[in-house]
Amino acid sequence: MITYFYWFIVIAIAIGVLVFFAKMEHWKPALIGCAAVLLVGSLAYYFHFQQVFVKRYGGVMTIHVPEGQLHIAATWKDDNLWVENYDPLTNTCHFNEYSKGNLLQGKVTIKDCFPIAAQQYGGISSDSAGN
Repeated sequence: MITYFYWFIVIAIAIGVLVFFAKMEHWKPALIGCAAVLLVGSLAYYFHFQQVFVKRYGGVMTIHVPEGQLHIAATWKDDNLWVENYDPLTNTCHFNEYSKGNLLQGKVTIKDCFPIAAQQYGGISSDSAGN
């Protein structure tokens, strides 16, 4: 809900800028101002507000598990989301950070990873992994 409110405000400001300059018949500044408001609003959302809205105010965010991997866990560290997935082909766990704007992403790879959930549900066994 907070995401919809954010975009409503950004679009309202963009339309307000457009109407303000259009009343004075300055169409070029009107279109440039409207585009600038939409660009700044989009960049601010993507690089700052998206994960803040999800974590603090119940926003919506979608992350896809890479093909061939199994999802294990997800956790927040400050305003960044860390997701752990298991790759049964290479027997590794990948712990990836989804930071604001995906600019600074951390990644931890755990080799010879035998997640308990994968063992319990038939994903792997210590015998089939070469032990």
